[in-house]
Amino acid sequence: MLLSVMNAKTTLIAGLTALSIAAVPATPALAWGEKEQGFVAGVATAVIVDELLKNRRARLGGPVYAAPAPVYVEPRTVYVEPRHTTSIYATPAGRAFQSYSMSERKAIQRNLRAWGYYRGGIDGSFGPGTYNAITAYARDEGASLSSTSKAYGVYDGLLF
Repeated sequence: MLLSVMNAKTTLIAGLTALSIAAVPATPALAWGEKEQGFVAGVATAVIVDELLKNRRARLGGPVYAAPAPVYVEPRTVYVEPRHTTSIYATPAGRAFQSYSMSERKAIQRNLRAWGYYRGGIDGSFGPGTYNAITAYARDEGASLSSTSKAYGVYDGLLF
């Protein structure tokens, strides 16, 4: 009798263990929230759609959409005509100014400053400040800086 009780007890424990093992995987599924259930639904949907696409491809005999092969087109070389800009140093006023001595150039700048046309330093160098001052002075005097000889006339008027 002891042996049959032991067998019954072992069978009962084995049955309970099997029942608990079978019940464990279902328990966490019931504890899932909406996010987890949505994830599982998304995975299931992706698997189903993939299978539907595979079946359709097999039925049609090829891919549903085949992109055209890329075609290489040699780029055209576009030549842009360079813009010709004149530097203030290459103007007749700039060339004429550089022909004077350093003391004469400083005298020109001093006179332009005295008459309110020049606000820069008296350094004897021709730059944007000197160029703007001499063009404003020439415009107010009615003179032209279109040629080197006319620029000499304007500078000589400032010096003498």
